[in-house]
This record gives sequence, structure tokens and C-alpha cells, in this order.
Amino acid sequence: MRQIPVDTSAAIVMVAKTPQPKVKDRRTGEIATDMETGVKLMTVDVMFAANDEVEILSITVPETGISGELTMGTPVALTGLIARPWENEFNGQKRHGIAFRAVAVTSLAAAGSAPKAA
Repeated sequence: MRQIPVDTSAAIVMVAKTPQPKVKDRRTGEIATDMETGVKLMTVDVMFAANDEVEILSITVPETGISGELTMGTPVALTGLIARPWENEFNGQKRHGIAFRAVAVTSLAAAGSAPKAA
């Protein structure tokens, strides 16, 4: 699967929703894990502001990659952020989008900093 690195150096990134376990199967409630390490995966929604545009992105990150207290509005750094295009077919309907994954989401609030480029 193609992976596209995302440059966050000129972006302001803040937590929009606190980390939640990533659900693999909504019917059973099964939590997703990393296929290589077995670590539980989390989803962190962030406000990503760059080039005079703001978007809310859902970032998948291993539970071990979350550091610091990530509450709404906390400025964060995204380490190793990649975008993966995806496409699937369900009940005859094709769907597509972009999934985002990071190695780590780190709070910048501990340093007493204001929101800044991550």
C-alpha cells in the first residue's frame, strides 16, 4: 500500500478530541491492534491548520506513541505522520478516502509553549 509522508513543519496542530481506542469491528467491539507489534491502536482527532485552511483529521497511533496529557486544545507534535489512500466496496458501493497514521502524538503543553508549528 502506498504511504505518503506528511510535512507538519508549517502546521499548527491541536487536539480536537481526546484519544479513543480504535475499534476494529463495531459489531463485536473488538479493539484494533498493530499487525507487527500487537500494540493497541488509538485514534486522536486533531485540528490541523496550514496554508490558511483548517481540517479535523483522525490520526491512528499506537497507544505507546501517546505522550503527555492530550485534552481538547492541547498543542501537539505529530511524529512520522503518513497518509494512505484507501478504497473498498461494501454492498456494491465503492468508498474511498485517506487514512492518517503517526508513530507518535506528543503534547507540547508540558514545555509551557503556546500553539506552534509541529
